[in-house]
Amino acid sequence: MSYDTQLPHAPAPVAMRNGLGTAALILGIIGTLSGLVPLFFWLAGILGLIALILGLVGTGRVKRGEANNKGVTVTGAVLGLAALILSVVGAVITFTAVSDAVEEIDKTLKDSAPATPGAKGKGQTTGKDAAAKALAADETAAYDDGLEITVSAPKTFTPGEFAVGHTEGNKAYKVTVTIENKGKKAFDTAGTLPTARAGKDGADAEMVLGDKGLDVAFEGSVLPGKKATKTFAFDAPADAKLLTVEIAPAMGLDHDAAQWDLKIG
Repeated sequence: MSYDTQLPHAPAPVAMRNGLGTAALILGIIGTLSGLVPLFFWLAGILGLIALILGLVGTGRVKRGEANNKGVTVTGAVLGLAALILSVVGAVITFTAVSDAVEEIDKTLKDSAPATPGAKGKGQTTGKDAAAKALAADETAAYDDGLEITVSAPKTFTPGEFAVGHTEGNKAYKVTVTIENKGKKAFDTAGTLPTARAGKDGADAEMVLGDKGLDVAFEGSVLPGKKATKTFAFDAPADAKLLTVEIAPAMGLDHDAAQWDLKIG
């Protein structure tokens, strides 16, 4: 009698599942390198989060004996955490830089924008709304950079024989214009000269020139805390009741023009 002896089969080896650890390492490396460039903080954050999750899951497999790449998995999780930290730092740097750039652009635009006059004197309040209406005699156009311009009430005078710009039968009027610099920078007055209109039709009032004490235009600079005063004359019809004087500081390149309605006649 013969007996067949059957030996028990050895259990099949368990296949190691090392994919998560490897993926965590690769993503952690890419995420960390991305985090070194602040502008790529968003990419570092995404890859770092994924790498950290995969690394933690992969570590669990190692503990259960389903994977044997503990070093790779732990390294991937650590790099994922590092990428997240770099992502936060990069975001702070990027947003701070953008904020500073926006502030600098706003400052540049404000500095380059023409200054807008308000009104001071005789109950007027300083503000941009005042720029939309004419000022009265002895009122001041106050600009937001500290420049102030005042036009006096007109005074009649008789032009001399050598004066030009006066028409027989018309009346001539003198006005005094004062520029005061209350700002922090010198103001170049080059090109600053008044123009005027008179009469019902608002016809141009010609400037009277060549008489003693009359000026043609401002020249030179007005330093902070200083003033410059000039006297100008205009020719108006005899029946005119209003002389409108307009002044555009420095030809209006940096400042809006202001107007004064001066009663005459």
